[in-house]
Amino acid sequence: MQQGFSRQEIKTLGLSSLGGTLEFYDFIIFVFFQSYFMTHFFPKELSQEWQLINTYGAFAAAYVARPFGGVIMAHFGDKFGRKNMFMLSIVLMVIPTFALALAPTFAQVGYFAPIFLVLVRLCQGIAIGGELPGAWVFVREHSPEHSKGAYIGLLTSSVVGGILLGAIVSIIMQLIFNEAELKEWAWRIPFALGGIFGIISVYLRRFLSETPIFKKMKESDLLEELPIKKVFSEHKKGIFISMLITWVLTACVVVLVLIVPNFAKSVLQIEPIINTCLQMGGILFMMIGCISTGALSDHFGISRVCKVFAIFWGVFSLLCFYELYSHKNLILYTLTYLIACYFAGIMNFTPLIMTECFPVQVRFSGISFSYNLAYAIAGAYIPVLLAQMHIMASKTNSILLQISGGIYLFIISIIAYICACLVAKKM
Repeated sequence: MQQGFSRQEIKTLGLSSLGGTLEFYDFIIFVFFQSYFMTHFFPKELSQEWQLINTYGAFAAAYVARPFGGVIMAHFGDKFGRKNMFMLSIVLMVIPTFALALAPTFAQVGYFAPIFLVLVRLCQGIAIGGELPGAWVFVREHSPEHSKGAYIGLLTSSVVGGILLGAIVSIIMQLIFNEAELKEWAWRIPFALGGIFGIISVYLRRFLSETPIFKKMKESDLLEELPIKKVFSEHKKGIFISMLITWVLTACVVVLVLIVPNFAKSVLQIEPIINTCLQMGGILFMMIGCISTGALSDHFGISRVCKVFAIFWGVFSLLCFYELYSHKNLILYTLTYLIACYFAGIMNFTPLIMTECFPVQVRFSGISFSYNLAYAIAGAYIPVLLAQMHIMASKTNSILLQISGGIYLFIISIIAYICACLVAKKM
């Protein structure tokens, strides 16, 4: 493979990353305004605890749908090209995002409101199911062998940037509108904005070019008739490792970036704008961590760097939850949270490992099936599990229960270390 990018290839990768940022914003903006869904889409007679659990349950519904969208789009991506699936995934994301901006509330349509909310999240899950695996495959097949870590790290960082974009929009909304306006109607604006972002992404992706590796496979008639069948028959170990390492990514994103800041806001009584700024800091540190892991893995190897990051991520995650629920020290919580987020750059090893677990003929299908199935399982239970842990930690004096969320992340860090050991010889 060539040793560098042409100007056109750099442009293509930039457009791919930017499109991923905008699409992930559409998928994730729900979390930043979840408190308004609690009050508008569920019966008022429910306790706040049950409203919280139901809201995160609706958020988790998207993860259940991810495998269906991912497997279907990956099948066609392995047979007809990566570019076409980029276009399809963003179109499927734009429509439900606009729908959230216009969604009727429980006061207007009763129980149809939470049903509609779940259906919209299912549609978003189908769309995002093919987005990130396709983007990783796309970038991997454009990158020089000696720089694959750096390129995938930049892409993964840009996708995390979609969460940062959501945080920026959230803080701007808090600055422009007061709480009463946000609660009444202004919470819909970020979703309308997300629909506009989606339209921009559709336009940008018109300029994408197909990967040279896929073109070569097509010219050589090496395409598989049923890619997923070959994945099941010949790459069971790849599926197993890919699912394990995907659990690491879900913990980094869902727990540290999306859930913990919401819990810290109530536990430490942090002002909404300050809390959003802390969350933005965590996202930025995670983006830097993704770039760091990519660059370091190109020099020292995927397995070695993954092991180091796993150890530090596990330790600082425990410390973060201790400072949040036991010590309740805002300064130390902020410090340990930011450090934990940096080492959560370990999530970049998910695509780095997965792209090497499957040959190019079935790469998209293998990654998409493994990643989305694992994410569906983990993403479906993590929000509800962490909500229950938060409730227990807030009411107990037991340190073990108070740091239960940190213990969960520490266990996941052990899984990351095991994955690094499993791929040590190959990588």
